[in-house]
Amino acid sequence: MSLEQKIMTELKAAMLAKNESALRSLRAIKAAILLAKTSEGAGGELKEEDETKLLQKLVKQRRDSLEIFQQQNRADLAQKEQEELDVIEKFLPKQMTPEELKEAVAGIIAATGASSPADMGKVMGAATKQLAGKADGKAISTLVKELLAK
Repeated sequence: MSLEQKIMTELKAAMLAKNESALRSLRAIKAAILLAKTSEGAGGELKEEDETKLLQKLVKQRRDSLEIFQQQNRADLAQKEQEELDVIEKFLPKQMTPEELKEAVAGIIAATGASSPADMGKVMGAATKQLAGKADGKAISTLVKELLAK
């Protein structure tokens, strides 16, 4: 079942349950999918990795907004963002724990032969490909910097 079909199924269930936060989130995902499918060069189809990237982009937007709203003491808006974030994350693959991530990044550093912070680009290229959808890019970047600084 494609992401779009899953979203439609969940959307119908949310409508029947009158779940406003789920409806808001699912409609945002559906809109993003439609935009991606109709964009130039998409050919009307989305591959699974494109769907994952799309969801990660939506999650990143929600996290950034959540952070801003919390800094500005806007609990009402922060709560909406958190609700949407929770719904969107259900469609992403299981995220790695910090320990698993550290282990994976250490393995990538060893495989690429990186030894200093100057090799960060080489490590990040391999890490983002290998860990796509399983970990946040910001977390990967922070960990790579930390491990290469040692």
